[in-house]
Amino acid sequence: MTAKAKVAIITGASSGIGKAAALRLQSAGYDVVLAARRVHELEEAAAEACPRGGRVLVAACDVTNQSSVKTLFERTRQEFGRLDVLFNNAGIFAQGAPIDEVSYESWKKIVDVNINGMFLCAQEAWKMMKAQDPQGGRIINNGSLAAHNPRPLSAPYTTTKHAITGLTKSLSLDGRPYRIACSQVDIGNAATEFTARMATGILQANGELMVEPRMDVTHVADAILYIANLPLEANVLFMSLLATNMPYVGRG
Repeated sequence: MTAKAKVAIITGASSGIGKAAALRLQSAGYDVVLAARRVHELEEAAAEACPRGGRVLVAACDVTNQSSVKTLFERTRQEFGRLDVLFNNAGIFAQGAPIDEVSYESWKKIVDVNINGMFLCAQEAWKMMKAQDPQGGRIINNGSLAAHNPRPLSAPYTTTKHAITGLTKSLSLDGRPYRIACSQVDIGNAATEFTARMATGILQANGELMVEPRMDVTHVADAILYIANLPLEANVLFMSLLATNMPYVGRG
């Protein structure tokens, strides 16, 4: 299929990495579904779409709500007829705290979005990709460098991102008979609202605060487009994309 004919869903598309990836795919000719809870922000993102790009559908969705997720994918099927790419991007981070100060409510909220939400979206994408003709598609999970090395005081977030690595491996294996490929992009210090505090100083493993370099979010969007454009016979199982001089290897 040509890029012009491909359809992509991007969750968490109202800002940051999700918005950048959605606009990059759309400008490359993909029909894109921008999904998130904040409809006003989604509409603002859609207004930035390239006039010569693919079609755009704005869809309100709470990834922690199974009914809401099912509605998102059914709307996509009705509007575009198929699904070629899911960028499973929606996620949250909690205020850093030692494990004995993390409330159970905070833990459950992070798990619900970062694990359950990704599972629900992957499940519905899988159903569409398995049933459609031609069969198959690609699921790209937004992991994190925290899936490999944690930051201080980040047990809930780090735990969820380790879990996504397991989900990615399982989907990649189980998708083989159905031409469903699964990738994970582990992103470090993309310049978004999410990482704004890094510009003023963030806690390091040695207890010091340090300003960390960030990279333009467009590099992440380009990476998502690269993976999305691969034929289903090829896959990037894991990609680490990070600001060159950020503390990561050894976290220092």
